[in-house]
Amino acid sequence: MTNLETLDGRRDASGGYKVDISRGERIGRVSSEWFSRPNDERYLSLSELYASVKGRAERSRTRTVESAAIRVEAHRDDPENLALILPDAEAPVAPTHWSFGQLASLVSAPAAYLRQLPAPLAGINLQYGLTATQAEQIKTLETEDGRTELRAVTGPDYGRIYDHELVAAVQKIAGNGIGDTRWKVPGTLDWSSGVYNPMVDITKDTTTLYASDRDVFLFLVDDMNPIEAGKLSDGSPDLYFRGFYCWNSEVGAKTLGIASFYLRAVCQNRNLWGVEDFQEISIRHSKYAANRFAHEAAPALTRFADSSPRPFVEGIRAARERIVAHSDDDRTDFLRKRGFSKAETARIVETVLAEEGRPPESVFDFVQGITAVARSKPQQDTRLEMEGKAKKLLERAA
Repeated sequence: MTNLETLDGRRDASGGYKVDISRGERIGRVSSEWFSRPNDERYLSLSELYASVKGRAERSRTRTVESAAIRVEAHRDDPENLALILPDAEAPVAPTHWSFGQLASLVSAPAAYLRQLPAPLAGINLQYGLTATQAEQIKTLETEDGRTELRAVTGPDYGRIYDHELVAAVQKIAGNGIGDTRWKVPGTLDWSSGVYNPMVDITKDTTTLYASDRDVFLFLVDDMNPIEAGKLSDGSPDLYFRGFYCWNSEVGAKTLGIASFYLRAVCQNRNLWGVEDFQEISIRHSKYAANRFAHEAAPALTRFADSSPRPFVEGIRAARERIVAHSDDDRTDFLRKRGFSKAETARIVETVLAEEGRPPESVFDFVQGITAVARSKPQQDTRLEMEGKAKKLLERAA
C-alpha cells in the first residue's frame, strides 16, 4: 500500500496527489445526495449523526393494529390538518407527509389528490377507505417530539432496521468519521491542477453524512492511504483509494444498502471519479431483514474496511499485462465478439488512442476505453450495459 509520505515527492504543497480521472467510471449517487440535502439534514461527524437518529429511535414506539380500528379526526376550524386515533392510544397522532402517503396507498387512494382537499373532506375519504377495506393488520412507527407523529405505516411483517443500527455499524470501523480512524469524510479534487487534496475542513457544505426524517446516507473514504496499481502512460503512478457509501430507511422509503469501490478522486460536488471494482449489496426490509443485516451487510462492511488491496492491485496488473490485440483487425474482432457495434468499436479505439497516445492492446486498455465511452451515453440502460461488459472483462483478466 502506498502512503502519502512515500509518494516520491509527488505531493504538492497542500499534501495532495496527482490523479487521472479520465479512467474508470463516474458515479453520481453521492452528488445527488449532496445537492438535495438541506442544512438540517447534514451532520459534521458520525457521533453527531448517531446521537440524532438514536435519540429519535428512543422516543419511538411500534405496534401492530387493525387498519379498520383507526379513526380519522379532522376539524372544520383547522382545515389544513388531520389526526389519527389509534387503538389504545393516549392521544391523537399526526401523520407525516410520508406516512400519510403510506396510509393512502393502503386504502388505494391517491395521496396527491387527498392532500389537495380540506382536512375534513380528506378525512372522510380516508376513513371510508380504512373502514371499507378488508380487515388488515398494519405496523406503525410513532415518535414523540413535542407531539406524537406517525412516521411510518407498513405491513405487519416489515423488518425494520433502525437508522442508528447502520450508523453504529459504520462507527465500528470509522469512529467519528472525521479522522480518528483511516475512514473519513472525503477531500476535494482541484480541477485546475488535477490534484486531489484529502485534507479539507468538514463543514455543512463538504460533509457527506446525511439524515432526514425518512432516511440516512453516509459516504466515507480512506483517502490518506492511496494505493498504486500500475503506471500511467507518462510513467507516474496510477493512484486509487478505497471508499464506500451506505443508506437505510427505517420508515420504508428505501432498502438498506452498502456499496464499496476503489476511486481516484471526489470533486467538490461530490461526484466520484475513476471508480473501479464497484460492488453493491441491498437488503429489503422483509421479515428477516434484521438477521440479514447482522449476518451479511455489517460483516461485509467490516471485511472491506480490513481487507488488503492486493487482489484489486493484482487484478489491475493482470489486466494491464494481458495483451489481446496487436493490430486493428485484432481490436475490431475483440470488441465485436463481445457485442459492441461497429460504431461503438470505433469510438472505443479512438478514445484510447486519444487518451493514451496509442491504440488499445491490453484488456485494461479496452476496459478504460469502454467505460469512457459508456460515460458519454445519455441512456442509462445503455451506459450500465457497457459498464457491465467492462467489469466482466476486468474480472476475467484477474
